[in-house]
Amino acid sequence: MTTDDAPSTVDAPWPVGLLSTKIKGWIERLGTAWVEGEITQWGVSGGNVYGKLKDLEADATVSFTVWSSTRAKLPADLKQGDRVVALVKPNYWVKGGTLTMQVFEMRHVGLGDLLERLERLRQKLKAEGLFDHKKPLPFLPGCIGLVTGKDSDAEKDVLRNAQLRWPAVKFRVVHAAVQGDRAAAEVTAAIQVLDADPEVEVIIVARGGGDFQNLLVFSDEALVRAAAACVTPLVSAIGHEADRPLLDEVADLRASTPTDAAKRVVPDVAEELARVQQALGSLRLRITQRLSAEVDRLETLRSRPVLASSSWIVDVRADDLSRYVQRSRDLVERVLERSHTRVSELTAQLRALSPQRTLARGYAIAQLPDGRAVRSVSEAPAGTELRLTVADGRISATVDDG
Repeated sequence: MTTDDAPSTVDAPWPVGLLSTKIKGWIERLGTAWVEGEITQWGVSGGNVYGKLKDLEADATVSFTVWSSTRAKLPADLKQGDRVVALVKPNYWVKGGTLTMQVFEMRHVGLGDLLERLERLRQKLKAEGLFDHKKPLPFLPGCIGLVTGKDSDAEKDVLRNAQLRWPAVKFRVVHAAVQGDRAAAEVTAAIQVLDADPEVEVIIVARGGGDFQNLLVFSDEALVRAAAACVTPLVSAIGHEADRPLLDEVADLRASTPTDAAKRVVPDVAEELARVQQALGSLRLRITQRLSAEVDRLETLRSRPVLASSSWIVDVRADDLSRYVQRSRDLVERVLERSHTRVSELTAQLRALSPQRTLARGYAIAQLPDGRAVRSVSEAPAGTELRLTVADGRISATVDDG
């Protein structure tokens, strides 16, 4: 038999009931405590509320119970997704072996506190330059990535409006929780999946608005950093004009609603066709005006006297040509005349120096049989045959003894 104060040993183990009683005693000695967290589960049964409270940063969750008598004193608008502070007392249920927190008070976290925390994070990310670089969106994306809640109005709005504007548009949809404790991690993972897809040219993160606390998930630091690191252009469409989650700041484009995102990402086929027709009309008008101006210019040129009749050009050129031809003849005749005179002079000089002229005066040239001219008596002894060249021919002769 084991007493409550006896130690537990292998030979004297505690009964489960004793262990449970000790646990209950230890826990209840903790007393009450104020805690802060996000309501991730809120269910009503028999007038009592059974829910869960999640830490805002760490991965820690506790169950809580609000008895009907206490619930009447709490704010009536408490719901899943709210950030709250609660006065709780740990309560260990021996029979079921479960630990829960009994809630005595619960209230919304002050808006001023939330805004202050959000502003500190905003300034921190801004100082790091996460809000500075905005990528341009493609004019006509072939494939659009969409992160949104499953079967949500936001998803329907984006798909419907985009397909109305450009029926051939394609989407790659990744569903994720957009509120609650899983939202930040799921949205972050969805963005990373779409960013890694080479076919996706732009990403839209869409949610159909909500109150300030519901949109706080889109100010989660890890989610915002993932969006900033995204290579694919990203559009934030999660709130209305009054809401400014940090995802809006880091996104390449902020759309006020999912419908606005569809209109700003996908061009309207009717509008684009109208622009094309307008551009074609303007182009035709400009071409017509240019052609008309050139035709008028040509007509003006043709009407000038210089171009009205072209025969004057031939007449003027014909007279010029006649003068040039006559001048050329005169020049050629002068050159020929001077050349003829010069030739006559040279001929006379040549004749005056010619051996033929000497022969004509009665001289003769005596040549040996080998053709050498006789220059000395010794070269032609008696009996030598000679050829004598005179003015009008040649004579054969033989040298005699005399």
